[in-house]
Amino acid sequence: MGDGVGFLKHPLLRYLLAAAGGVLWGLCFGKDPFSLAAWIALAPLMLLLSSPRPGRLGWVHGYAAWMTGLYWIVPTLQTYGGMALPVAIALTSLLAAYLALFHALFAWLGSYVWRRRGMESLLVLPALWVALEWLRTYLAGGFPWNLAGYSWIEVPGALPLSGWIGAYGISFLAVLASTAVAASIQRRRWEPAAVGLLVPLLLLPLAGRWSLRQEALAWREMPGFGHPVRLLQPNIPNLTVYDEAAVMRNYRKVISQSLESCQPGSLLIWPESAAWPFLYRRAPLLDADLATLTDRGCTVLFSSSSPVGDAFYNSAFLVSATGEVARYDKRHLVPFGEYVPFRGVFGWMDKLARNAGEYRPADRTVLLPWAGEQIGMSICYEVVFPSEVAALVQRGATVLVTITNDAWYGDTSAPWQHFRAARFRAAENRRPLLRAAITGVSAYVAPDGSVRELIGVNQQGIIRARVLGEKELTPFSRCPWLVPALSTVLAGAALGIYFARTRS
Repeated sequence: MGDGVGFLKHPLLRYLLAAAGGVLWGLCFGKDPFSLAAWIALAPLMLLLSSPRPGRLGWVHGYAAWMTGLYWIVPTLQTYGGMALPVAIALTSLLAAYLALFHALFAWLGSYVWRRRGMESLLVLPALWVALEWLRTYLAGGFPWNLAGYSWIEVPGALPLSGWIGAYGISFLAVLASTAVAASIQRRRWEPAAVGLLVPLLLLPLAGRWSLRQEALAWREMPGFGHPVRLLQPNIPNLTVYDEAAVMRNYRKVISQSLESCQPGSLLIWPESAAWPFLYRRAPLLDADLATLTDRGCTVLFSSSSPVGDAFYNSAFLVSATGEVARYDKRHLVPFGEYVPFRGVFGWMDKLARNAGEYRPADRTVLLPWAGEQIGMSICYEVVFPSEVAALVQRGATVLVTITNDAWYGDTSAPWQHFRAARFRAAENRRPLLRAAITGVSAYVAPDGSVRELIGVNQQGIIRARVLGEKELTPFSRCPWLVPALSTVLAGAALGIYFARTRS
C-alpha cells in the first residue's frame, strides 16, 4: 500500500484490527480507565480509513467497542428482566449495532479526508467525531454515554480544561492525539504526531493553573465553613421479587443512617429509590419519619413519584426544617426504564423497570433553595447531558446534586462510567457536586472535578462534608453548544468542499 501499514492488505487482518481496536477503545471506559492507552486507542481506527470499505470496518470497530463498554447490560437484563442469556446478548447486540453506526459514519466520511494526506485531517477528523457525538446526544432520545473525553478522566488538566471547552472539547483533544499518532505511522513522518500531541500537552498544564485557584480557596471547605451535608449510601440491592420483610429492612437502614447523621442545619441527601415503595404524602410511615428528621433541624432531599394526570413525575423533594417543601421533576427520562418508546412494539419490556411507561417528563427547569444556595438537581440519567446541567447553572444553580440508583448494574463498570460523567459536569460548570447512589458510587466532587470523598460500589457509609456554592459562570456554562457547533461547521465545511471538488 506504500503507506506504512502494508500488512493491512489482507481483508481478514483489517477486520481483526478493527475488532481489536474497538475492544481497546471499550476498555478505556472500564472500572479503571486506561489513561495512557486513551491517547492512542483510536489510532487503529484511523489507520483503517485508507482501506477499502472503511464504513464497514468502522462499524466492526464500533460494535466491538460498545459490546465491550456496555457488557453490563447483559447481566442486568438477565437479573431484572428475567431473560435467558442468549436473548440478553441479542438485545445488547442490537444497541451496540445501532451505536456502531456512528463509528461507521465517521469512518466513511473521515476516509475522504484521511486519504488526502493533508495536515487538515488533524482538525477535521476530531471535529467530525465531536459532531457525531453531539448528534448521538440528541438523536432518538439521546445517548451521550462514554463520550471520548471521559477516557481522559485521569489525565491531569483535562477536567479543569473542560470548564472552558466542555467534555466535547476534551473529546476533540483525545481524537486529535490518536489521529496524529496514526498519521505519523502511516506517513512515516514525525511531524503529525509532534503537532497533534503538542496541542493537548500545552493546553492541559495551562488548565491546571485553575485548580491551583481552587486550592487557594480550600479554606472555604475547612471545618466551620460552608454548609453541612450528609450523603447516604445504604447499599440496598434492588429486589427481584417483592418481599415486605426485605422492604422494611431496607427502609429502616435508610432511616437509621438518617438519624445517625442528622444535625441541626444539615442537609441529608438520600439516593434515588431509597424510600421505595413508600410515596411522599401517601405513605404515613415515610411522612412521620421525615417529620422526625425535620423536627431535629435537618433538611432532607429525597426522591419519590408524584402524580400528574394518569402518570407520574420522578421527583426530588426538599423538605426543610421550617416545613417548606420544594420539588424538582425529572426532565429527561430513561428509555425502557421510565418510559417505553414505541410501546406497541416494545411493551413486553415493561418488566425491566418498576413503573416503565408510567412516568412523564417535566418541561420546567426548577432549582431547590437551601441555606442561601440554589441546588441544581439531576436525577440519575440526566447528569450525562452536558447542556441540561449547564442550563441549571445558567438559571442560577450554585451547587449540583445528583441522586441515582445504579444497583441495577451491580459491581460492573457502569456505576463508574456514570460517575465520570458527573465529575465532568462539576468541572465544566465549576460547581461542587454531591452524588448519592444507593449502592455506589457516592461522592463529594469539588468544582475542579477532583474527588474529595468517595464511597465505592457495594459499600455502606455516610459522607460528611461542608459545601459552599459558586456563582461565576464558566465559558462552557455560558455556551455549552459552542465547541460541538464549531466542530460540526468545520467538519461539514471540509466535507462539503471535498465533495464539491470531486464533482467538478
